[in-house]
Parts: sequence; structure tokens; C-alpha cells
Amino acid sequence: MSTNTITTQNINFKVFRFNANEDYLPYYEKHEMEVTSEEVVLDILDRIKWEKDGSFSYRRSCRHGICGACAIKVNGRSTLACKESMNDMVELFGKELTIEPLSIKRAVKDMIIDKGDFWDKHESIHPYLISDVEEHPEHEHLVTPEEADELNEADLCIQCGACHYACPVVEINDDFFGPAAFAKAYRFEADVRDDAHVSRLNHLHEEKQGLWDCVKCMECAEVCPKDVNPIDKITKLHQMLFKEGVATSNVATRHAVGFKHSIAKNGVLDEGGLVLYSELAGIVKHIPVALKMFRKGKIVPPWGIVKSENLDEIQKLVKSSSTAKF
Repeated sequence: MSTNTITTQNINFKVFRFNANEDYLPYYEKHEMEVTSEEVVLDILDRIKWEKDGSFSYRRSCRHGICGACAIKVNGRSTLACKESMNDMVELFGKELTIEPLSIKRAVKDMIIDKGDFWDKHESIHPYLISDVEEHPEHEHLVTPEEADELNEADLCIQCGACHYACPVVEINDDFFGPAAFAKAYRFEADVRDDAHVSRLNHLHEEKQGLWDCVKCMECAEVCPKDVNPIDKITKLHQMLFKEGVATSNVATRHAVGFKHSIAKNGVLDEGGLVLYSELAGIVKHIPVALKMFRKGKIVPPWGIVKSENLDEIQKLVKSSSTAKF
């Protein structure tokens, strides 16, 4: 018999409300509720609807963390409502919790949002195998366990949109594909059966919408309920761009190359040299910021850079880990 006991605590909730057909602006309702240690966030959504206001709306389906329908935000953190323990939420944020949809500006009714942009971007990267196969093949297209491992669990994505709407670039750049689309693109780029390798990479390489606009904030990795780790897939796609010769010379690619050269040369990052290498003719516009960085010690002249004591080891690591041409 389990010795675990069920505990309760009073939690204050501030819940986002909005009906696009009736409300001009969204508003928040406050509810104080007694929460048990057994409950997850979805239980709270259910209780608000059943006990407080029957008009409260949200999406839910499997309740097993495999469909992604119930993705929302708690205190600004994307989460699957059916998977997140209330005890964990209280431990993380305290007893004042704000419940909001994944994207406030896309809210249709309470927690329900219009995910049209998410699915449009998902579709635009051709999320399927493109292969010239025989109509009546004599045998299967076999994939070895080693080749299957190259997918790196990208196929575990459930398209919940948590990472997409946690991404700060998606919030301000309507053209940006977003981390979920990139993870899905990697799933097929890494598949040995796919023949659209270079053409898909060309699409992902385009500025403003593509890979180079990722700001490496790691939010997508933090919020993914399936540990797909989209930022890891984005990094691998960057490497593919160079390996397949798709990458062209622009600020973003020169930044990547300059970063590698700086680490290989000094063992530490030369911030000033990196900007010079990346921007070329556009360096003038950065002079005011460069002066501020210089005063703060963020930028030092080339002769002032103190090389790492472990430079030899770092150079060996750079050489061994660089599988793509720069």
C-alpha cells in the first residue's frame, strides 16, 4: 500500500478570456481554487469550465501527452496542460498562476487559437518523403538501424505548437518558419530515402524566413513536451547547408564561419573581429554600439586578446567536430 498522501493548497489563478465574436479586448478572470497534489493543469481547466463558467473554452483530446491539443501557457511558459503537474507549476512559479493561450494575438476564444500560420509553415517545408519510387517495387526500401538513428528522434514531434509560439522570432517575423517546421524539415532531410535534399535546403536557406533568423534563445528546447529539442535540429540543418554547398555568402553564414575561425585561432571569441568578418561593408552602422562595447570591455583590440591556455586542445576539438566545409 502506498504511503503517499494527497495534499491540497489554495492557488490564485488569473485566466485569460476573449471571444473574438463578442469582445473588443481580452480580459482576465480571477479564481481561487483548492488544488490537490494529484491534479495536472488540464484538471484546472476542466474545473473552471465545470464549476466556474461553462462558456470557458479550450482544446483537449487524448489526455496522454501524445496529441498536443491542450497546449497552453502558464505564467508565459508553453506547456501541455494534460502533462504538467500542478505541484510542479507551484514549485516553479508560486501560488499566483496566469493561464493564457499559446498566442494571445491569435486567440479566437479563450485558450483556443488560430494555428493557421503554424500549419502553413509546416506544409511549406514539404513535410513528407519525396522519392522517385517504382510503382510496383519488388522489395521494401530498407533502412538500417544506424540510418534510422540519424533522425535523432525528430519524428517524435506531435505538432502541438508549443515551441512555435514560444519562439520570439515567430512573434515578430511573420515569414519565419519556426522551430517546429525546422524540426520536421530535419526529419526528412536526415532520411536516406528522401530525394528532395538540396531543394528543401535551398528553401530553408532563404533569408528572413529560414534557418539563419533563429536567435538561438533555446526556448524551443525548454518547452518541447517530447524532448525533440528543435534547436539541435536547427544546428544540424546549418551544418547540412555547408556540407551540401547550399550556403551562400551573407551576414549569417559569414558569422558562422567567423565564429569557428575565431575559436580555432584564439580559443575564445573575438567579438570585434567577428563583426568585422561578418558585416564587411556594413560595419559603419555598428560603430556607436562598438564604442559602447569597447568601454564595457566587451570588445578588445586584436593585440589585447588573451588566448586560451587550452588552445591546442580546443583546436583539436574544432578540427575533429568540423564535418562540413566552411
